Amino acid sequence: MPLKKIKVIAFDADDTLWVNETFFRKAEEEFCTLLEEYLPKEEANKLLFDVEMQNLPLYGYGIKPFTLSLIEAAIKISNGDMTIDLVQRLIEKGKEMLREPIELIDGIDETLRRLSEKYRLVMATKGDLLDQERKLIKSGLENYFHHIEIVSDKTEKQYKKLVKHLDITENEFLMVGNSLKSDILPVLNIGAHAFHIPFHTTWTHEMVDDKIDHPNFRSFAKASELLQIL
Repeated sequence: MPLKKIKVIAFDADDTLWVNETFFRKAEEEFCTLLEEYLPKEEANKLLFDVEMQNLPLYGYGIKPFTLSLIEAAIKISNGDMTIDLVQRLIEKGKEMLREPIELIDGIDETLRRLSEKYRLVMATKGDLLDQERKLIKSGLENYFHHIEIVSDKTEKQYKKLVKHLDITENEFLMVGNSLKSDILPVLNIGAHAFHIPFHTTWTHEMVDDKIDHPNFRSFAKASELLQIL
C-alpha cells in the first residue's frame, strides 16, 4: 500500500486548520456596501478582485495586502473622491480581521493529536509570516508540528524544496488542504500524495475546474476521516 510509505503529513493552515476565508468574504461585502453610492455592489466587488490580482505579485497573500487593495480599489471606484474617514474605516477593517479570534475547523485538534503519534506533522501555508505565526500560536496547535513552512506562494518548486528539507522522498510526503490549486495539484505533479478537504467558502483565485483522477489523490468531507486510513 503506497500510504504505508508516508512519513510526513503537511497541513495547510487557512480553512484547513482554522476558519479564514469567511472573514475576507464579510470584509468584501462591507466594502461594497461602503462604496455603493459610487458603484453597484457586484461591479465594486469585481473591481476589488481585479486590484487584488494586480497586486498579488507585489504584495503576496494575507490581510495586510488585502487592506492595501481595499484602499486602492476605493480610490479607483470613487475617482479619488473618497473621504479620509472612509480610508480610516478600511484600515480599521484590516485591523479587525487581524484581531479575529481563531476558530478551529471541527475535529482538527483531535486529528492532529492522533496523527502526531505516528507521523511527523508539518504546517505548510502561504501568506504573511507575522500573521500566520500569530494565528498558529493562538490556535493552540503549535506543539503538534515538527516544522513550520510559511511561503509567499505554493508551487511545485516550493514543495520540492520542502521535501528535500525534510530529508524524505516525494512518495513519503502527504499534503492535506482545502485548495485544489495550491494544496493538491502542485503536490501531485511532483509525485507526492495529496488529500483534499473542501471548505464551504473558496476564494475565486483558488478555484479550478480540473477533475482530478490520480492514484495519489483522495477527497474527504472532514479531517477526522483521515484517521480511518492513516
